Amino acid sequence: MLSHWPIRTKLQLGLGLLVVAVVALFGSACYGLYAYRSLVKNIAARSAELPQARIVSDHVNDLRVTISQVQQRLNFNLPEGIGSDTDALLAGMFRTQFSSLVDSLRRYKEALGAGAVDDASELSDDHHEWATLKEMDGIVAELKRRSVTSSDHSWLDNPEEISSTRGLIEELRSLSGQLPTHLEDQFEKIADDVKSRYRTAITSAWIGLGSIVIVLIISRRVFNKWFADPLQTLVDGSRIVAAGNFEHRIAINARDEIGELAEAMNAMTQRFCEIRNDLDRQVTERTNQVVRSEQLASVGFLAAGVSHEINNPLASIALCSESLESRLQDLLEGADPERVEEVQVARNYLQMIQREAFRCKQITEKLLDFARRGDTLRHAADLRELAEGVIEMVQHLGQYHDKNLVLLPGPPAIAAVNAQEIKQVVLNLITNGLESLDAGGTVEVSIERDALAARIVISDNGCGMNDEVRKHLFEPFFTRRRSGQGTGLGLSITHRIVEEHRGSIEATSEGPGRGSRFVVSLPLALPNKETHHRYQAA
Repeated sequence: MLSHWPIRTKLQLGLGLLVVAVVALFGSACYGLYAYRSLVKNIAARSAELPQARIVSDHVNDLRVTISQVQQRLNFNLPEGIGSDTDALLAGMFRTQFSSLVDSLRRYKEALGAGAVDDASELSDDHHEWATLKEMDGIVAELKRRSVTSSDHSWLDNPEEISSTRGLIEELRSLSGQLPTHLEDQFEKIADDVKSRYRTAITSAWIGLGSIVIVLIISRRVFNKWFADPLQTLVDGSRIVAAGNFEHRIAINARDEIGELAEAMNAMTQRFCEIRNDLDRQVTERTNQVVRSEQLASVGFLAAGVSHEINNPLASIALCSESLESRLQDLLEGADPERVEEVQVARNYLQMIQREAFRCKQITEKLLDFARRGDTLRHAADLRELAEGVIEMVQHLGQYHDKNLVLLPGPPAIAAVNAQEIKQVVLNLITNGLESLDAGGTVEVSIERDALAARIVISDNGCGMNDEVRKHLFEPFFTRRRSGQGTGLGLSITHRIVEEHRGSIEATSEGPGRGSRFVVSLPLALPNKETHHRYQAA
C-alpha cells in the first residue's frame, strides 16, 4: 500500500520522521539542561537559608548563655543592692539578644520565602520550616508578653520567671536546631532523586539512541525499496532495451512516479516495436513493388518485341482466312447442292479462325499498350466527374444488371491527370469489383481528398482476397476472375498508369468472402498549371 504512494508523499513522510527524531533529541537535551538549571537555581536559593538558620541558632544560643548567667547569679544569693550594675547589664544583654533573634527570624522568613523558585521541585517543599517557625513565633510572642523583654529587670530576682524563660529558650534552641536539619534532609532526598533521574535520563538517552538507529536502519531499507531498487531496475531495463532487446519490459510493482515512468518506457518500447514492425512491413511492400516494377518493365520490354512478331503472322492468318471465306462464297454459289453443307462447315471454321486471330491480335495490342511509352498531356480534372462518367457507362451494360454500383456523395477533387487514362483505371477497378460479386452485391465508389492528395476509393462486398492473391495482384497475366475470362493485364496496366501519374494504388482485404478495397492516391493539381510528361521507353 505504502509503495503506491507518490514520491512527494514518501519524501514528506521521511522528512517528518527525521524532524520527529531531531525534535526528540533536541527536546531531551533541552529537558536535561533546564532540569539541571532549575536544580542549580533551587539549590542556590535554598542554600541562602542555611546561613540565616545558623544566625538564628547563634542568637538563641546567646540568649541561652545569658539566661544561664542570670540563673547562676540567682544561685549565689547576693544581698539586695549588691550587683545591681550586673543585673542591669544582663537584662540589657538579654533584650539586645532577643531583638537580634527577632530580626534574624524575620530575615530567615524572607530568605525562606524567596528560596522557592520551582514549585515542582523537591526543594520547594518548605512546610516543615514554616511549621517550626510558627512554633518559634509562638515562643517569641510568649517572651514578648513577659517582663524579660521590658526595661525593668526585677524579673532577675524571680526564680520561677527565670526558670520558665530558660525553658522557653531551650525550646527555641531545639526548634532552631531543626531549621537546617529540614533543608539537609531535603538535600539528601533530592540527591537520591537526582541519582534516580540521572539513571532514568541515561537509560532514556540510550533507548532514544537505539530507537533512532533502528529508525535510520528501517529508513535505509525503505529508501532502497522505494527509491534505490526501482531506479536501478529502471536503469538496468533501459540498458537492456538500448542493447537491442526490444521485447524486454520493465517490471516495477509501484504506482508512484517511478512506476509511471516504467509504464511510459514500456509503452514507448511497445510503440517502437510496432513502428519497427510497420516499417519492416512497408520495406517489404516497397521491395515487392520495386520487384514488381522491374518485372513489369521486363514484361513490357518483351511484350513490345513479341507483340510485333506475333501481329504479322496473325494478320496473315486473318487475311488468308478472309480470302478463303470469300472464295468459298464464290464456290458456294455454283456448287452442287449436296456439297453446300460441307462448304458451309468449312466457312464456319474459317470464321472461327478469323475471330480467334483477331482475339489474339487484341491481346497483343494490349501488350503493346502496356509497354508503350509516349507523350501525355495532363490537365486539371475533377475526379468525381470522371468517375460519374465511367459509372454511367458501366450501368448500361446488361451483364451487370443484377449488381449494384453506387457513387457516394462528397466534395470535388481536382487533380492533374490524363482523363482517358484515369477513366481506364476506374473502369478496370470497377469491372474487377463487379466480377467478384454475387447477385445483389454492391460496389461503392467514393472520392476523397486532403491537403496533399486526392483519393479514388473503390470497395466491394465480394469474394475478397487472401494474402497470396494480394501479393501477385498487379503482376502481368495474373487473374482470379470468377468467370474464368480475362488476360490478367488490367490491374498491371492500372498500376502502371497510376505510377506514371506519380500516385499510388493500395489493395486491401480482410480475407476471402469479406470484400476488397482499392485506394488510388493522386497528387492534387496546382492552380493554373498543366503538366506535360514524357515517359521513357521501357
